[in-house]
Amino acid sequence: MATRTPELSLYLGTFTDGPHHDWRATLDLARSMDVAGVDRVVVSDHVVFGENLDAYADASIGGQAGGRQPTGPDGAWLEPLTVLTAIAATTTRIRLGTAVLLAALRRPAVLAKQLATLDVLSEGRVDLGVGVGWQREEYEAAGLSFDDRGRLLDHTLEVCQTLWTQQRASYRSAELAFDGIHQMPKPVQPGGVPIWVSGTVNNAVARRIARFGSGWIPWGSAYSDLPGAIAAMKDKVREFGGDPTGLQVQGIARVDKADDGSIDYAASAAAVPALVDAGVTDVRFPASLTADRSRVPEILPPLVEAFRAVSE
Repeated sequence: MATRTPELSLYLGTFTDGPHHDWRATLDLARSMDVAGVDRVVVSDHVVFGENLDAYADASIGGQAGGRQPTGPDGAWLEPLTVLTAIAATTTRIRLGTAVLLAALRRPAVLAKQLATLDVLSEGRVDLGVGVGWQREEYEAAGLSFDDRGRLLDHTLEVCQTLWTQQRASYRSAELAFDGIHQMPKPVQPGGVPIWVSGTVNNAVARRIARFGSGWIPWGSAYSDLPGAIAAMKDKVREFGGDPTGLQVQGIARVDKADDGSIDYAASAAAVPALVDAGVTDVRFPASLTADRSRVPEILPPLVEAFRAVSE
């Protein structure tokens, strides 16, 4: 089987703690990524905030030990599918991803329609990264049970894949039942929008990947030993009847700076081969390459070039 060529992704910050923000510059940055040859742009999601932001660091409920929520409760967070639609309208090749969408907070049939529409308008460039989240208040504000968030996510994905793949769709579960339902258009991508599942190495995440997933977004403790975590996750996916042979896996890289504050492209790319050897197929860098957004068009091409030089 041919080895998959690693892809380069960049996170795009679609949130701010400041009173004012130039969102047009955010969209310009995404266009610069497209022109420079970045493979995928990825955005995050929060619908509402409560005031217990320390829960972000609680790994027992889905947070990341030692982590910190990047804004306060009044930070401005753009809705990710709306942002990706705007990006799709002004780009031609870059893939459009969420990392992660709190999919269970959306009504499943409506989410299926939104994602299918975005996939059609972007000519098949959408990747859906999903997770259960860490914040109880978001589920409460949506009238949903935080304790049932895993099952709610599975239900959402079940409905989406049913509507994406069945011309005359039928579905039955404890949450919802329908028969003879038609939803068009279908996504451009065969089988529907690819689903990337976020989480640590555990049975629930492995089962979700086996049922729905094209990719895995490691989280929390999985990064302490990524090669071991990838091997363990693939074993678990097999246990639940999935085939992890072509599983895509995200890995995180950082941007190294020289003493003068400029990007050290060789040093930034130096960690990529080890990630690829571990089983990573999608190497993600932060979008905050520089505080001066006007310099992004000149900064991105050398980063892409350095990445290709060590990964192809």
